[in-house]
Amino acid sequence: MTSAGEPVPPPPGGVLWSLAGDVRGLLMLPAALTLQVAHPAVGAGVDDHSVFRTDPWGRGERSLSSLQLWVYGGEAAAEEGRRLRKLHRAIQGTDTRGRRYHALTPANYAWVHATGFPVYRHASRYLVRPLTEGQERALYREWLQVGRVLGINDRDMPQTIEEFWPYYRKMLAEEVEATLVVRELVAADVPVPPPDRGPLPLRLLLRVLWPVLLPPLARFRSFITVGLMPPDARAAIGLDWTPEQERRLRRFGAVVRRVVPVLPERLRYLPRARSARAAWRAGGGRPGRGSLQPG
Repeated sequence: MTSAGEPVPPPPGGVLWSLAGDVRGLLMLPAALTLQVAHPAVGAGVDDHSVFRTDPWGRGERSLSSLQLWVYGGEAAAEEGRRLRKLHRAIQGTDTRGRRYHALTPANYAWVHATGFPVYRHASRYLVRPLTEGQERALYREWLQVGRVLGINDRDMPQTIEEFWPYYRKMLAEEVEATLVVRELVAADVPVPPPDRGPLPLRLLLRVLWPVLLPPLARFRSFITVGLMPPDARAAIGLDWTPEQERRLRRFGAVVRRVVPVLPERLRYLPRARSARAAWRAGGGRPGRGSLQPG
């Protein structure tokens, strides 16, 4: 339930409920984040104001927690949207093209939101299954609801899929580029500190093993980031992708599609999504037509 006048989060049992809380969603996020910062203003804002270099694990944890609230937070979703807008009020500067930017300028803030839809759509083909036309339209409607939760006005978001694709192609043609932050996010040789979350024994073990673990993990992060980005976005930014990499991604996706659906719920879904799903089912909720969730 939400208070009168508050933006309504995506509906329980919908397409986004299936994707955002599934562990496979974790593999999709790097592509969306990288596409966001390919916008010069967004990239400059992250470069100038984010702690993603000094506190990558904390930054990632906070971003994931925020996204989960947008979808599964109920009344807390709108509050999280207000918190984010307040957080971004002071983020401003000059981008790589010499233009003044502000994080809450509608065009900038709307692009950050917009990137989620094409990435979810594309990545689902590899990790879940291709969306039907009905599921794509449902996903877009639900993603618009997330935009409203974030405080974006309808006039600043394409209201239909038919309106979205010309907007998206125009952004790819005129705005996106390989910003400094993009190059760092897809590089396999950028130093990353060992995880500082979790049980102390595990953190100590990872600290010891990190010099051995980081290189393959960084290569995998780069591979999955570029691979799960829509090909037209990848080309617009100038990211290389070979036929052999495509074959590897398809093989990886085939394994993921077989393994994840048979995992127990506590391993398949993130904690907030798992709790929301359990409460919804306890109230008699069932996946609707077109949902990606099993009945």
